[in-house]
Amino acid sequence: MRAPVDHRNLKDTLYAAWADTAKALASPKRLELLEVLAQGERTVEVLAREAALTVNNTSSHLTVLKSARLVETRKQAQFVYYRIADQALFDVLLPLQALTRRRLREVDHLIRTYFEHRDALEPVDRAELRRRLKAGEVTLIDVRPAAEYNAGHIAGALSVPLQQLNARVGDLPRDRMVVAYCRGPYCVMAAEAVERVRKRGLDARRFADGLPGWRLAGYPVETGPGAAAAEPEDAASSRRRRRAS
Repeated sequence: MRAPVDHRNLKDTLYAAWADTAKALASPKRLELLEVLAQGERTVEVLAREAALTVNNTSSHLTVLKSARLVETRKQAQFVYYRIADQALFDVLLPLQALTRRRLREVDHLIRTYFEHRDALEPVDRAELRRRLKAGEVTLIDVRPAAEYNAGHIAGALSVPLQQLNARVGDLPRDRMVVAYCRGPYCVMAAEAVERVRKRGLDARRFADGLPGWRLAGYPVETGPGAAAAEPEDAASSRRRRRAS
């Protein structure tokens, strides 16, 4: 005969496990580290630079995340690389951001001021971006650092890191809308890119979801240099044509 289930013990065990996971997420810097890792695996040293932390502090935060089984590691030579352990983590982080915005007025005000008041047009959503990409109606630019692009990017996107945008915006086609994306809904690089592109007279909008939201929807993602490898040559050819004309 099966022993009776101790419901109280079952509940306590489950709630303790959920609380431990929530506790691992309850740090601004750990959330930032996870956002960076959502773009692709990184070493401790790179993560420390991105999050403006010391290597020791970064290691401490990563130890907490690894203990909660939210990140995993692999070793290559003398380097240890960290990565997101489960893509389902985005099912938690993205709704958490949305809930915080709905319930905290100061967060909503900050987002409206920085993103929406600067942008007269609504961001492109996933369905619209996918339709426009298939129809060849947009030039999609990934303004994250090249290493993040190589680790994973929306299929068909060009790598145009924000620090290179001013030099390369003249090579973007003027007969199509430019859509910029970066790390996620509240990544400032895409908003900055849209402002710069518009100042040069091109139609530009932001893809708010960034790579994590696109990936979460199951839409095509590529790795490696992809379009980025061919683009500089295309840009050079464009400049040569303009000089010749």
